[in-house]
Amino acid sequence: MSINHLLFPQDKNYVLKEAQANTQKVLLTKLAAVVKHTYLTRFNPLDLEDDTIKVIKKCKRFSIGHLEIFYWELAGIYRYKMGSNQLEFIFSGKSHYHKYLDDWTEVFEIWMEDFCNSQYFIRTVLEMTILKPEHHVTLLAKDRLKVYLIQYFNLKVYKYRGIIPIQAA
Repeated sequence: MSINHLLFPQDKNYVLKEAQANTQKVLLTKLAAVVKHTYLTRFNPLDLEDDTIKVIKKCKRFSIGHLEIFYWELAGIYRYKMGSNQLEFIFSGKSHYHKYLDDWTEVFEIWMEDFCNSQYFIRTVLEMTILKPEHHVTLLAKDRLKVYLIQYFNLKVYKYRGIIPIQAA
C-alpha cells in the first residue's frame, strides 16, 4: 500500500503493517528453521535416519509461501492485541518504524518458541515448508494452522468482519 494513498500516513497501524510486511520473509524463514531444529532435537533425539529425517535434514531452503496466510493472521492478531493506533513518544532516537519492527520481531519470536511446544504445530509447519505434500493436503494444513491460532488466542480472524473473540461455551 503506497503511503500517498493513506488517509493518515503516520497512523501506528500503517507503520506497523509496513514493518510486518518488510519482515515477513525473514521471520517465516526463521520460523521454518526453528521448527526444523525443534523437530530434529525433540522427535529424533537419537539421530536415527529414515527417509523423512533425511529429507528434513537435507532441506536448506524452505518453501514459506504457504505460511503467508498464517503470518498475516498472526500479524493482525498482534495489531488487535496491541490496541492503540496512536503513535507514542519515543525518546531513544529510534523511528516509529524501527521501534515497531523490533517490537513485532520480539513478540513473533516469543510466540514462535511457544508454538514450537506443540507437536501439532511443528508437524503442520514441517508439512508445509519442507515435506511439501500435494496441493489439497497443503490446504488442509493451512486450515489446521487457522484452528491452532483460534485455540491459542481464543480469537477468530474473519476477512471482512475482522478479529472477534471466541465466546466460551
